[in-house]
Amino acid sequence: MDDGNAVEVTDLVVRYGDVTAVRGVSLVVPRGKVLALLGNNGAGKTSLLQVCEGFRKPDGGSARVLGLDPVADHDSLMPRLGIMLQSGGVYPWATTTEILRLFAGFAERPLDIGMLMDRLGLRACARRRFRRLSGGEQQRLALAIALIGRPELVFLDEPTAGMDTEARHTTWGLVEELRADGVTVLLTTHLLDEAERLAEHVVIMRSGVVAATGTPAELTAAAGIDLLSVRAEPGLHVAGLAARLPEVKVTEESPGEYEIEGELDTTAMAAVLDWFALAGAQVTAVNTRRRTLEDVYLSLTSTKAEARR
Repeated sequence: MDDGNAVEVTDLVVRYGDVTAVRGVSLVVPRGKVLALLGNNGAGKTSLLQVCEGFRKPDGGSARVLGLDPVADHDSLMPRLGIMLQSGGVYPWATTTEILRLFAGFAERPLDIGMLMDRLGLRACARRRFRRLSGGEQQRLALAIALIGRPELVFLDEPTAGMDTEARHTTWGLVEELRADGVTVLLTTHLLDEAERLAEHVVIMRSGVVAATGTPAELTAAAGIDLLSVRAEPGLHVAGLAARLPEVKVTEESPGEYEIEGELDTTAMAAVLDWFALAGAQVTAVNTRRRTLEDVYLSLTSTKAEARR
């Protein structure tokens, strides 16, 4: 395995009886980077993570994590990993402090418990039993458990689910600090703004395969422009432009303010401006809105996208 990569998955296949959950997926997570793994429920994300975490053998292909086989070398690998689960995994009657002390006892060089509680806002619930914690507090405790052993690679599964805005931003800041310290993060989330802010690379899965991969900027740039605003003289007969570009919606939102909405590539944008020139209209302003990562995600994972496969 290349020392520059924390995770390498090659042609991975995971089956459950007659159902194939992961169909020949390959991906790489460089060391010290944040990768966001996105996809609807049933896309195969959890199965892929279970293989990387060493909890399931692949039915085909291979996975290498920190240079090791996550199943065969599981005992050697686990102290180097931090795994944040969505729920469960701790005794419900134990307090926050007791749980953190327990997991600190498993680590060779654990982080200071008090510092971690302060950093994640857990001091107020230090004596509260796990079953009495709110959803957001349980998430923050799960994150603390994942980090307490100073891991080289952290798996974060929906890390801010149930958190309020302040706790979410605190968690984002912590992920950014991990990256700055050289820790690798493999993140799954349904919050597209979270993925766009934190991840240097994004993999979007659909029905067990990789539907798209790239940096957030690459994915949104490839998706193109979805709104072109043009300021010109009012009252133009936009039906001619709409007929020329049947795939887009053309409206005069207010006198002299025209909006052309749809999937606009360079050719379509040139055709719009050419139409205004042929109409003898003097264009005084042009603005564009690029598609977001959420737009790209929905276009690849929606029911309509499934139907086009």
